[in-house]
Amino acid sequence: MKKIIDDIRLIYKCCSLYYEDNMSQQEISETLQISRPSVARMIKSGRRSGIVKIEIKNPDNLMFANMERELEKKFGLEEVVIAAANSTEIGPNIINENLAQEMAKFLTRIAEDREYIGVTMGMTLRNLTHANLSNIEKLKCTFVPIVGGIGESRYDIHSNYIAMAFANIFKADCLQFFAPLVFSKPDLLNDFLQEESMQGILKSFNKISTVIMGIGIPDRAHSTILKAGYINEEMFDTFVKQGAVGDIAMQFFDKDGNVERFNVFNKLVSGMPIEKLKKIRRRIGVATGKIKADSVVGAIKGGFVNILIIDTECAQALLNYEE
Repeated sequence: MKKIIDDIRLIYKCCSLYYEDNMSQQEISETLQISRPSVARMIKSGRRSGIVKIEIKNPDNLMFANMERELEKKFGLEEVVIAAANSTEIGPNIINENLAQEMAKFLTRIAEDREYIGVTMGMTLRNLTHANLSNIEKLKCTFVPIVGGIGESRYDIHSNYIAMAFANIFKADCLQFFAPLVFSKPDLLNDFLQEESMQGILKSFNKISTVIMGIGIPDRAHSTILKAGYINEEMFDTFVKQGAVGDIAMQFFDKDGNVERFNVFNKLVSGMPIEKLKKIRRRIGVATGKIKADSVVGAIKGGFVNILIIDTECAQALLNYEE
């Protein structure tokens, strides 16, 4: 005698009621007068035999989802978020509203209550905080500058300003790092960080579980570090010749993410040690434009970032990237 669960007509009926009429397995069991386990087996049989085909369609508002998944797989990243690029405007002061919105949505999704979120400095993060963001969910967190926030250049690119700006956007708290960003000698930096007034901010580094960082490039026309006068042109050009492809948290690195050959500058920067940064749970790198591709890849290889928030131009350059 043929088993009931092999009845093709009944399998179709079960699948139709389940997927088209949105009936529960228990409701189908009662309607067809068969056991619930039999209903479950017939629904499974319908998928296996091809009666049911499940297709996941990518809606219009997730047009970049395939690119994100490709980049996550290609570079072994935890997550990639892509926003539309500014199609006509370019330049260091241009604000990408789409990128800022995606950043805000991402933070509100992943941020935990009482979380400490680190921030660096530079034009990329400055531009994010100057976007027209509205109806942003309040975060019960604290933004922490992880590099010194005092310098002679424009104040709105410094880490203290960035931390306050993020706190204002999300109605959150922030701390301040009242230290020069770059010292003239490593000994002066080390002595300064031993001061009692520095211990609070340095201890807060241990609480950080997410950090948001811009990724810089060693290009005279685009380098915030050079334009702000934190590094002289001679040393900058030397680093380029030595293979520097980018900087993150004021640390120069090469195409493989190595920082050692640039320690003549890196060791003068007040902030979270690079090895400590690499142990933070969520390390978010933010970048725009195809010009940033080499820098982003180096940052990934160095372990400085495991999450990317980028625009479509940068994303396409990364998809096309070959060693």
